[in-house]
Amino acid sequence: MKIFIAGGTGRVATELIKDLLKDGHQVVAAARHPENVAEQGNPNVTVVQLDLTKPVADIAAVVGQVDAIYFTAGSRGKDLLQTDAFGAVKLMQAAELNHVKRFVLLSSLFALEPEKWNVPGLSDLTDYNIAKFFADNYLISNTKLAYAILQPTNLVEKTGSGLITIDAGGPGENAIENVAKVLADLLKFDNTIGQVIKMRDGETSIEQALKAVK
Repeated sequence: MKIFIAGGTGRVATELIKDLLKDGHQVVAAARHPENVAEQGNPNVTVVQLDLTKPVADIAAVVGQVDAIYFTAGSRGKDLLQTDAFGAVKLMQAAELNHVKRFVLLSSLFALEPEKWNVPGLSDLTDYNIAKFFADNYLISNTKLAYAILQPTNLVEKTGSGLITIDAGGPGENAIENVAKVLADLLKFDNTIGQVIKMRDGETSIEQALKAVK
């Protein structure tokens, strides 16, 4: 497949690109600062400049004809409305404009459940979760995209075990490598389409955990 990644310089995207390449895909890595994208010079990676504050038509022109889109972009709290919320929405609109059906959104644990935003580890992320709340809801309610939304717990930089837990959500952490691998493998399982998936590091292989999603 030819796959477009918004936020191509991020920690998760950097690992995601590696996983997608291992699976034989072609990647279009898009970022505001494309010179920082990893895998520069790889013949299966096209690097493009993407500004999510631009109009939808401009974003659609950058996306072009692809088979799937990942939104892994994030402003790290600097531009939540323009990037994390409305930037995601405009990328969804661009996907529909270009007739791209498959859309994978990297979100945050309990983004769709405001009543849980006061749990330990989330209480200081309220503004971020508000942005994700609107992005997630728009994808579910206002598009006809074949979506999957991944809501991980806290991301940590450690070696991924390849073992996770998918459940209603709870305390824990996620190796960035595990999150990237789950994102990549979502494309292999049609049962993940239309699903909001909460994950954390656990004891089940990624393949078995995704097979069980329903």
